[in-house]
Amino acid sequence: MRKVIVSIAFLIFFISCKQEKKESSESVVEKIEMRESEWEILFDGTSLDKWKEFQNDAVGDVWKIEGDVLIYTPPSEGEEKKNHDLVTRDEYTDFVLSLDWKISEAGNSGVFWGVNEDAKYGTGYQTGPEVQILDNDKHPDAKAGTTHQAGALYDMVSPAEDVTKPIGEWNTMVITVNHKVNMGNVILNGTEMVTFPVQGEEWDAMVADSKFAGWDGFGKFTTGKIGLQDHGNIVAFRNIKIKQL
Repeated sequence: MRKVIVSIAFLIFFISCKQEKKESSESVVEKIEMRESEWEILFDGTSLDKWKEFQNDAVGDVWKIEGDVLIYTPPSEGEEKKNHDLVTRDEYTDFVLSLDWKISEAGNSGVFWGVNEDAKYGTGYQTGPEVQILDNDKHPDAKAGTTHQAGALYDMVSPAEDVTKPIGEWNTMVITVNHKVNMGNVILNGTEMVTFPVQGEEWDAMVADSKFAGWDGFGKFTTGKIGLQDHGNIVAFRNIKIKQL
C-alpha cells in the first residue's frame, strides 16, 4: 500500500513539474513576443509606406526596393540635382533605432534624428544630428578627423574604434536617443561607438565646438523625424525598426 501511495505521489509531482515547465516555456515565449511587439517596423523589405522624401510627400526613383533591401542610387549625369533625403512620416522623441547598412566604395551617408521639415531648412542635416555612415578607407571625409568616421556623432564625438565591415558587407547599427535620462548612444556591429548627452549645457558645448555652431535649428528639436541621408553615393539599408522609450 505504501508503495502505491509513493508511486501516486511521484506521478502527481512529475505531472506538476511538467505543467510548470510548460507554463514557464509559454511565459518565456509570451515575453519574447511582447518584447518583439514593442518594435515598430519602419522598413521590412516590401514597402516604403512609412517614409517620404524631405519636404516631399512622395519617394523618388532614386530610392528603390530590391529584394528586401532599400537602395539609394544617385541620379545619372544630366538629371536634375536635388536633395533626396528620406524621412519617416511619423516623429519620434525617445527611441532605440536598429538597422543594417551597406555603403558603396568611397561612399558617404548617415542617419539623422530630430529632423524638422520647416520650409526654411533645405536638408535633413540642417536640423538633425547625424550618425555617420562611411567608407573609412577611401572616402576623403575620413581624413578630416575621427569625428567624421563611421559610427561617429558627426563632427562632434569620435567613434571608439573602427569596426566597420569590408565594403560589400552589412553593418548593424543601433542608435539610442533618450531625453528622459539625457543620453545618446551608438552601437555598431556589437561595439559601443559613442555615448553623449542629447540636450543641456554639455550638448550646447559640443555643438558650439563643431561646424554646426550658430546654425539655426540644429539639434533644437526634441521631437522630429528619422532621416536617411542622400550624400550622392550608393547606400543600402535593411531591417529598419524602432522602439519608443
